[in-house]
Amino acid sequence: MHSLRSASGEWFGLLLLDKPEGVSSNRALQSAKRLFGAAKAGHGGSLDPLATGMLPVFFGSATRLAGHLLDARKTYRVTAKLGRATTTGDAECEVTEDLSHEPRPDLERIAAALTACTGEIDQIPPMFSALKREGVPLYRLARSGVVVERAPRRVTIETLTLERYEWPALTLTVRCSKGTYVRTLVEDLAKAAGTVAHVAALRRLSIEPFAEDAMRSFATLEAAAGEGQAALERCLVPPDAALTRWPAAQLAAPEAIRLGQGQAVPAPNAAAGPTKVYDLDGRFIAIGTVSDGLLRPDRVFHR
Repeated sequence: MHSLRSASGEWFGLLLLDKPEGVSSNRALQSAKRLFGAAKAGHGGSLDPLATGMLPVFFGSATRLAGHLLDARKTYRVTAKLGRATTTGDAECEVTEDLSHEPRPDLERIAAALTACTGEIDQIPPMFSALKREGVPLYRLARSGVVVERAPRRVTIETLTLERYEWPALTLTVRCSKGTYVRTLVEDLAKAAGTVAHVAALRRLSIEPFAEDAMRSFATLEAAAGEGQAALERCLVPPDAALTRWPAAQLAAPEAIRLGQGQAVPAPNAAAGPTKVYDLDGRFIAIGTVSDGLLRPDRVFHR
């Protein structure tokens, strides 16, 4: 594997951070940035402060790849507390509806609700979300007591697996498409089972193509920082690992130079579409798009 640091010392890598509970995604990002002494960093898909788990952090020019993980499938473990709904759909805020003394759904009814909420479904995004209405995040409107109409969005719940049900706690594993709101899924599932619910705990287990065991905790990173830069580098993965399904093209030096200057180069045998680009030494130098037999640069990392 090539070094994930440039000659100038800039990082060019991806950290799969295990974000702790009670920390915002931006705060976790800034902490990781300080640990690595990175000049530039960005994350690929935020988590609520109460959620834990995988937060991809890109360093250096690899931040240009962060958006490509937003479309990836994600897997969560969520524990819902049945019988009580809250303002935000999680355990942070006040209870808005209490059905805890009503008849409790049995396992058969829970199983039927799981089936009803699996596959392609429509979700209405929650008011407490980062979606914007005329440039204003919905959560700001919600905090002001304003509720606006939200159009339903089609998402895919690939799998919805029951891990444990012991009233009022219901623990599930969810594998889903981009744009899925787990809080909304929990509320819809509870409604299908004849009750209400909110999220008590949420953990993002994985983001495709990365597995749960690829995550690194702050404790691991702090220990590595004490050992030096080489130990920190071992906590990273190459940024092109986020693009495992993309085809690759390898360029000789003259074509690599032209591509780095923003010019298209011939690619007569390459498949049309997004492409990872490497030089003859196997160094990841750019991403581009192939069309009409030409490879055009979209993002250049090494010139």
